[in-house]
Amino acid sequence: MSDIMKSNIMRNKVPTRSDVPEEFTWDLSSLFKNGEEWDSSFREWEKNLETIASFQGRLHESADMLAQCLHEMFQLSENGEALGTYAHLVLAGDGGDPVAAERFGRFMSAAGKEAELTSFIAPEILAIDDKTLQNFLQAEALAPYKLWLQLLLEEKPHTLGAKEEKLLAMQTELLQTPSNVFDQLTDVDMKFGTIQDHSGETIELSHATYSSLLHGPNRDVRRQAFKQYYQVFDAHKNMIAATYAGSVQQDVFFGKARGFASARERALFVERVPIEVYDRLVDAVRQRLPVLYRYYEIRRKLMNLDDIHMYDTYAPIFPDADVNYPWDTAVEMVLDAVAPLGNEYVAALKSGFKEERWCDRYENQGKSSGAFSCGSFRGKPYILMNFKSDVLDHVFTLAHEAGHSMHTWYSVRNQTFPYYNYTLFAAEVASTFNEQLLHHALMSQTTDVRSRLQLINRQVDAIRATIFRQTMFAEFERETHAAAERGEALTLQFFRSTYQTLLEAYFGERFTLDDELSLECLRIPHFYHAFYVYKYATGLSAAIALSRRVLEGGAQELDDYLGFLKAGGSLPPIEALARAGVDMRTPQPVLDALEVFESLVADLEDLSQKL
Repeated sequence: MSDIMKSNIMRNKVPTRSDVPEEFTWDLSSLFKNGEEWDSSFREWEKNLETIASFQGRLHESADMLAQCLHEMFQLSENGEALGTYAHLVLAGDGGDPVAAERFGRFMSAAGKEAELTSFIAPEILAIDDKTLQNFLQAEALAPYKLWLQLLLEEKPHTLGAKEEKLLAMQTELLQTPSNVFDQLTDVDMKFGTIQDHSGETIELSHATYSSLLHGPNRDVRRQAFKQYYQVFDAHKNMIAATYAGSVQQDVFFGKARGFASARERALFVERVPIEVYDRLVDAVRQRLPVLYRYYEIRRKLMNLDDIHMYDTYAPIFPDADVNYPWDTAVEMVLDAVAPLGNEYVAALKSGFKEERWCDRYENQGKSSGAFSCGSFRGKPYILMNFKSDVLDHVFTLAHEAGHSMHTWYSVRNQTFPYYNYTLFAAEVASTFNEQLLHHALMSQTTDVRSRLQLINRQVDAIRATIFRQTMFAEFERETHAAAERGEALTLQFFRSTYQTLLEAYFGERFTLDDELSLECLRIPHFYHAFYVYKYATGLSAAIALSRRVLEGGAQELDDYLGFLKAGGSLPPIEALARAGVDMRTPQPVLDALEVFESLVADLEDLSQKL
């Protein structure tokens, strides 16, 4: 470890990227050895983009001609994915790195050009008469692309002419603007100052330390962190509101342009998820809100609070003064938890953690906040963390992201490039499935009442945060987009009042809502990827059902689940999950998960009497 990083740690200051030891960062050489190799490959890829134009106007000639075009298109896409993934990950490691920003900008510009140059393909294929196209589909040359073509045919009502598709494709880079502005502002420009932590040390307040502070025992520290954190968002509230409004308007525009009844319908159609799945989730959660109110009241009483605020909802009800899960310990905990998934799964994940450096572990200045898994067909399934050893939730986050990465690992090994990339609806199952395994493993390893209460408390909060909270977010997205589609103005006041109404509904009359909390809607990065958050709730619901099926079943149940991972994007997610043993077309998995929540709340209340 460098002397500078040691000094920063002693001063509790977030280190710069250059001060982070290499072994704590990801090894991106599975994509490119270094930036210079990326530059060379990028130039070659950019030059080859023009080759696709030679197929324009010729796709109707023969099945072989169409197959050649699709081969070229997917080859360009595969190469571009590797370039884009590398550029994204380097920038995620340090958003303030001007070289990384320049490379990512060059890629996004070229990606827009790629989208523009290939925009003729879908409308030209759909312009082929049905009889000819059906004959084409029987040709051996098109066998690798038959499923892709069949899915394309389903999109015919929403595919425009070649000129219109080209115009839409030309906006690829422009569409990133709201998200890029939000990321640069919140990850790079915003500074939250310093604060005293729970041990009295002065530390730098950041996205990662804010999360850690909210999990601590000292209520005054939690309150101060909450107030100080949102004070910075308050200073930028008008800019962020305008940025988010632009993102919503983009979603609405593209929904209308493609002939959908709403932006939400368009987003769900991409994954072939019926819109009823979204609405049934909201309805089911709304029905069970009284159980959530009951939990908050139990939490208030067990914490001996006169009133309960948002900053009280993350701290453990039964704190352990010696909470410490160093990185290596966390890795072993995750590997032990996923043992029921078999030797192959464990060995691959162990190698990724310990030898292949999939993970970028700790926070540094300019690094993307939170955590994510980012896999590609050609490279390793990388994981970004901002790991804190004093937060048990970060161990669960590591298990969560490992679930995503292993989903990619299995998919890459069982699917070709056109079909390996699974949908986001499916993605949130594999990740939360691993969290369920970790909870089960830790519960099985202790009979101590206090330890069991801590784990039950954590599981209750996980369901609260993933099903209840994400469904509230989903309602917010539904309302903001519907308002835009009605022609209403998307102002700061509209966003805050809409969110405030949802806060009141989801927290109940006895919960104290601080004025700052209505600003929370301005700090959620997932809102810039519209209609994503509901998948956390549906994903956990499916994961609870599937994990129980695997843990209580045998070889067939395990094979069914691994088959889901291996399917990648070769099946619509609803069908893939049904084959694995859970039918998300019905509300039953969500209702069952909410029953689990109610049972855990009861266990929490009953077991706490034994302390």
